[in-house]
Amino acid sequence: MPQNISWNVDPVLIDFGLLQIRWYGLAFATGFVLSYILLKKLYQKENLSVEQLETLFFYVFTGALLGARIVHCFIYDPGYYLSNPLKVLAIWEGGLASHGGVIGIMISIYLYCRKYKEGFLEVLDRIVVVVPVAATMIRIGNFFNSEILGKETDLPWGVIFLNRLDLKAVPHHPAQLYEAVSYLAIFFIMQHIYIREKLNFTGQKLGLFFILCFSTRFLIEFIKIPQESYNSFILNTGQFLSLPFIALGLFLVLKQPIKNGGIMPK
Repeated sequence: MPQNISWNVDPVLIDFGLLQIRWYGLAFATGFVLSYILLKKLYQKENLSVEQLETLFFYVFTGALLGARIVHCFIYDPGYYLSNPLKVLAIWEGGLASHGGVIGIMISIYLYCRKYKEGFLEVLDRIVVVVPVAATMIRIGNFFNSEILGKETDLPWGVIFLNRLDLKAVPHHPAQLYEAVSYLAIFFIMQHIYIREKLNFTGQKLGLFFILCFSTRFLIEFIKIPQESYNSFILNTGQFLSLPFIALGLFLVLKQPIKNGGIMPK
C-alpha cells in the first residue's frame, strides 16, 4: 500500500520583504485569467463585443473578490476579524468564501446589466460555462496554503500537512483537491452543455451550475474540518449556505422560459 503524502511547501512563492507573492495569489489570478480567455472565445463565437467583455470582467472580478472576502470574514470568523479589522484586507493570506464570491458576482452582474441594458440571466448563463476553471485554481491555491483541510483519514492518499503546527502530524483528506477535481469535471460538463446547445431556456445553465457546484460542496463538507470559528449544528455553515443555491438551481432548470432573455428593467 502506498504511503501517505507529506506536504510541507512554503505558501510564499517569492519573498521580496515588504512584498510577498504567494502560491494562493498566483493560483487565484491564473484562474481568473484562464476564465477570461475562455469567455473571450465564447464571446467571439457568439459575435458579441469583446470590448464590453472587459468591462463585464472587471465587474465580475471585483464582485467575486469583495463578496468572497466579506462572507469569509463576517460569516465564518466574525470574532477574529472584528478584533483585527485590518486583517480583512489581507486577502493574500487566503480566506475567500465561495458562497460569498457567487453572491458578489451576481450582485456585480446585476449592476452591470442595469447600466448596459443586457440580459441578467443571459450573462450569467455565459459566465458559468467558464467560472469552474477559476474555482478549480482557487482550491489548488487553498492546498498550497494548507487550508480548508479534510478530517483525519487512513486512506493511502491522505496528506500530512507538516506546516500546520496546530494539527497532529497525521493524514487528512485533501478536501481542497477533491473540490478542485470536482470543479474541473463540472467545467467539462458545462462546456459539453454549451457546445451541444443543450438547456437553452434562459437561466437553465446557471441552474445546472448551481446544482452541480453546490451539491458537490454540500457532500464534501461532510469530510472537512469545520471552517467556522463557532459551533455549528448537524450541518455546517458551508452546507447551510449551499442549500439555497441548490434550490434556486432546481427552480431555474425546471422553470418555464423567461421572456426577453431576463433583461433587467430600466
